[in-house]
Amino acid sequence: MSEESVISFDEKGLIPAVVQDADTGEVLVLAWMNRESIAHSYATGHVTFWSRSRNELWEKGATSGNWLNLVSIHKNCEANSFLVRARPVGPACHTGNSSCYYREFDPAADLS
Repeated sequence: MSEESVISFDEKGLIPAVVQDADTGEVLVLAWMNRESIAHSYATGHVTFWSRSRNELWEKGATSGNWLNLVSIHKNCEANSFLVRARPVGPACHTGNSSCYYREFDPAADLS
């Protein structure tokens, strides 16, 4: 196994995962994954994260029906983050928006 193929999880065994709509390229959500959530994602075909607040698997859509159907997972050049390509079924954000990135950053207001 080459050094480049080893995933760099953080001290809690997590890796950040940016989820992108596989068809439109829109960035949908940033969440965390661990070995268990990665395996679950491949086993079910539904993107599954690790909930840091609940300390448990979070299969996106299991409660809401707003699934993220897994297309592929790509690692970056340093193998310390993922780009997850998915096909959303319903909005990806809990607010009902298609993406969690629907608000523009305002330096004057957001840094005050």
